[in-house]
Amino acid sequence: MDRYNFHYTDKDLCVYMHTFNNSMPESPSLSQEIHQLHADICSALADPWRILLLYALGERPYAVKDLASLLSLSQPATSRHLKILRERGLVRAVRQGPSVEYSLNDPRLIQALDLLRGVLRDGLSRRADLANSLVLPGDEAAIELTPASPTPSEPSIR
Repeated sequence: MDRYNFHYTDKDLCVYMHTFNNSMPESPSLSQEIHQLHADICSALADPWRILLLYALGERPYAVKDLASLLSLSQPATSRHLKILRERGLVRAVRQGPSVEYSLNDPRLIQALDLLRGVLRDGLSRRADLANSLVLPGDEAAIELTPASPTPSEPSIR
């Protein structure tokens, strides 16, 4: 469990395992299929362009050419990324005359992405704290790593 940095108490872990075991289907093949579908969603999120596409679609529906222009990405590349997101069930496509308009299938995707970004931010903050603790007093070459909003008197690396 430490490998995943989970910090459950024994009681929390028991409740989680009970809920997990009782919510899982009896069939191992169905269970494997659910895990594969989950992995498919995660793999769709494993590309920075697709994350940017999802954030854009979180604002409003877009046609492919408008998304490509917004992200300064080629139209074929945008279409390929949208195809993956559509195949994974994260976006839907609706024909609007000569073009196809894409939108999010579920607005909770943005909340999930924001949650993951918060996990990333906290991890980076812990690393910065660790780096700061390694700086020796009087080390003039050291640059202090600070949180995202440093005060004007504090040097930072962004």
